[in-house]
Amino acid sequence: MHSPTLVILAALLAALVTSVLYAVWYFHRNIPGLRLWVLSFLGATVFSTTLLLRTFMPEVVSVLLAQGAIALASYTCLMGSRAYVGRSPLGHGAAAVGMVLLLALSAYFTVVHPQPGARFALAGLFSGPCFLLTARTLARGGFRNVPVRYLVGMAIGAHGLFVLVRPALFKLSAPLTGFQWNDELLEVLSQFVVLEATLALVLIGFGVLMLTHEFTTRELRHLAEVDPLTSVFNRRAFLTLLDKAISNAQRMQRPLPVLVMDLDHFKRINDTWGHHCGDDVLRHFVQVAGRCLRKEDVMGRLGGEEFAIFLPNADGPGAAAVAERLRATVESQLVEGLGPQGRNGPPLTVSVGVALFAVADTGEAVLQRADEAMYLAKQRGRNRVEMPER
Repeated sequence: MHSPTLVILAALLAALVTSVLYAVWYFHRNIPGLRLWVLSFLGATVFSTTLLLRTFMPEVVSVLLAQGAIALASYTCLMGSRAYVGRSPLGHGAAAVGMVLLLALSAYFTVVHPQPGARFALAGLFSGPCFLLTARTLARGGFRNVPVRYLVGMAIGAHGLFVLVRPALFKLSAPLTGFQWNDELLEVLSQFVVLEATLALVLIGFGVLMLTHEFTTRELRHLAEVDPLTSVFNRRAFLTLLDKAISNAQRMQRPLPVLVMDLDHFKRINDTWGHHCGDDVLRHFVQVAGRCLRKEDVMGRLGGEEFAIFLPNADGPGAAAVAERLRATVESQLVEGLGPQGRNGPPLTVSVGVALFAVADTGEAVLQRADEAMYLAKQRGRNRVEMPER
């Protein structure tokens, strides 16, 4: 296949991928980084189109357009990956200086001291590190947790590595083939480089689509499992996790305490202070409770003002101590600035029931016993912890 055909194919594929990603972004603008990836593939489209039309424009213009387009494509790819994984954007100063130097040197080796080999080497000095940094940004978090990110990172990293080392490869091959930097060598280089770039374009394009699917799936799972008001697990998700934890505790022959908590006089809070303040109180409670828990402890909202927690690898006395610490912390923490006119919100206390799972327990069964213990705490005066013996 000769170079013009390869370049036409690359330009068409780049335009197609850009159009598809733009359509996805247009209807799903909440996907982080997608807009920047659209700009990245737009840069690849400009680069391919410039190669295709280079015979119809002054050489220096085509060189600067091509170098600038691929530099912007690699940089926006990096910025898109950082946005996708939730990292802060980089300062643009260093990138701007790098691009200016790249374009200045490219113009010098085109007009003042024509050196196609130098321009070829310069092409990868900016984009190569950007692609490698993109791969490093994506390939984090554990392959089992986010396999798609690692696969996309591998594709981008391989392309970045090739972009960096390709001048050295061709320099090493030149003495063996007898080539110099002439039209014949440039023809071979252009075919090989465009072929690799086309393959990378397709792989990375599919990779970005896979990342958008990953994000959408995670969002749907989040909506299905997490309470939207308090950002803890909802009842269904909590029970699913509790059943798994019980199975693991039975297999390892370890205890598994379950706490059920209900905010005292919550209806009075809603009636007196309003439902908006009631929502703020629920969020405040979750924040306070979270400070009393370990990373492996799991909290869920069962409904209304009732919450539950299970404590893996904890025994009965340890669970009672956690429950008492949680109760005391909630009582001591004022709901600051949540009332009308920014005043402190209503005083808050919580009643807690604690239960340990039995051998044949289901999640619902142990939760029911903890719930009964919580109602016993209500009957005995509220703002207390109850843990009846089995």
